[in-house]
Amino acid sequence: MAVLRKIRVRGPVGRPRTRPEAVAGDKAYSSRGNRVHLRRRGIKAVIPEKRDQAANRKKKGPRGGRPVCYDAGLYKERNTVERLINKLKAWRAVATPYDKTPESYLVGLQLRASVIWIKDLPRTSR
Repeated sequence: MAVLRKIRVRGPVGRPRTRPEAVAGDKAYSSRGNRVHLRRRGIKAVIPEKRDQAANRKKKGPRGGRPVCYDAGLYKERNTVERLINKLKAWRAVATPYDKTPESYLVGLQLRASVIWIKDLPRTSR
């Protein structure tokens, strides 16, 4: 819940005023509290239901509620973000956050992202 409270979308200027259309998460974030929080903020939850939660819901019968629906295609896109995070963390300066100010950490992230982008240029220009 603490992570979800910090979700903000920032434009190029000004304070964050808009909401993301959807938030994707793995099954670890599949809880009633997280889903209620996102629903209250008008954000679509792209989080699959855990097997035990589905079993408990089915065991309750009609009182168990509706099954959780999520956009499976959008959930697959989450893999792209996970791979990028792994590429960023492959650089030691990004993987070890101690002895850094937020500004220097951001510069390290930007530098690492630039290196990844430059290495990927020859592949995309074919």
